[in-house]
Amino acid sequence: MNASTFRFEGPSIEHTTTQAAQSPFRSTEPLHGHLTTTVPRELVHRAAVAEVVLTGWQRLGDAHFAMTAQWPRGHSFFTPVNGTHHDPLIAAETICQAGALLAHAEFGVPFAHQFLLDELAFTVRPEEIRVGGTPAALDLDVTCSKIKKRGHRLAGMCVETRVLRERRLAASGRISFSTITPAVYRRLRPQRVLDAGDRPLPPTAPVAPAAVGRFSPTDVVLSPTGEPDRWQLRVDTCHPTLFDHQADHAPGMVLLEAARQAATAVLDRPSILPLGLDCAFMRYVELDLPCLIEALRLPKAAPEDPETVLVTGRQEGRPVFTSTLRAAPFD
Repeated sequence: MNASTFRFEGPSIEHTTTQAAQSPFRSTEPLHGHLTTTVPRELVHRAAVAEVVLTGWQRLGDAHFAMTAQWPRGHSFFTPVNGTHHDPLIAAETICQAGALLAHAEFGVPFAHQFLLDELAFTVRPEEIRVGGTPAALDLDVTCSKIKKRGHRLAGMCVETRVLRERRLAASGRISFSTITPAVYRRLRPQRVLDAGDRPLPPTAPVAPAAVGRFSPTDVVLSPTGEPDRWQLRVDTCHPTLFDHQADHAPGMVLLEAARQAATAVLDRPSILPLGLDCAFMRYVELDLPCLIEALRLPKAAPEDPETVLVTGRQEGRPVFTSTLRAAPFD
C-alpha cells in the first residue's frame, strides 16, 4: 500500500523502535500510485496540510529510502526568487521533513519526544530549480547514517538527501539531530524556559522589507539596532509558516531565514539566490530574550567565486547558531 494514502489516526506515545516494523505508516509497495496526496502532516511536524511538501515514501534498505515531494509554483512564504527560481529554503524544509518522517514512521520515535537540531546544510543547482508551468515533482534519495540508539530507542542520526527533478540532481543536503524523551527535555529546560512560549518578547519593528529581499513586513525576521551589519532577531509567533505550530523556542527555519535576510542586506541586493547554506545550532534561541544577528561578508578566493556571508546569532553574549551562506551572482 502506498504510504501517502494512509489515513492518520495518531500513533500512541508508547510507539517504540521495536514496534516500528509493524508501524501502519511503513511503506512496502511502490511509491507511485493512482492518486497523489501529502503524507500525514503530523509525521513532518506541521499543523497545516498546506505546509507539507512530502507526498510518499518507501523503505529500500535498512537505512535507505525513496521519497516523493512537490514544490508549488507559488507559496505564501517560500516565494520564487526573482520570479524565476524556487526558493532554495524550500529545499531545507524538504530535508527537515524527510528527517522527521523517517524518525517517526520508520525508527519509531514517539510524537511526544523532542528533536534537538544539531546541523542543517544544503546546496542547490540553479538550472534545476527554475519555476516551470507546473509544480516541481521531485524524487528523493535518502540515506540515514550515524544512527545512535539508547536501548531500542533512536537517540539521533544524520539524514542525507538527494533531491532529483526529472532524474537530474536539483538539490542535496543533510540534517543531524538528536531525540530525547519528555522527561529528559524537562530536565534540560528550566520551567522559566518551558513557559516562555506563553510570554515571548513582542515582535520588534521590522527593517524595510526591500532591504532584506521581502515584500511584506510580516515576513521580515530582522529589526534594526542602529549598528551596521547587526540586527535583532524579530520573532512573530503568529507567523503562519515560521510558527506553523506552538514552540517554546525559535524554530530552525526562523534562523535560516534570518541568515538569508542578513546576507541579502550585507550584499546590498534586492534579493539573493542561495547556492548553499551550512548552519550549526549550539543552543536554543529563547523567545523571551533578545537575539542579536551579525553578518560578515567573507573575502573571495577568486573573482568568479560566489559571495559568502557568515551569519552568527548570539543570545546573552553566547553564540546560539552560525550559518555560512553562498549566494549566486545575478545579472
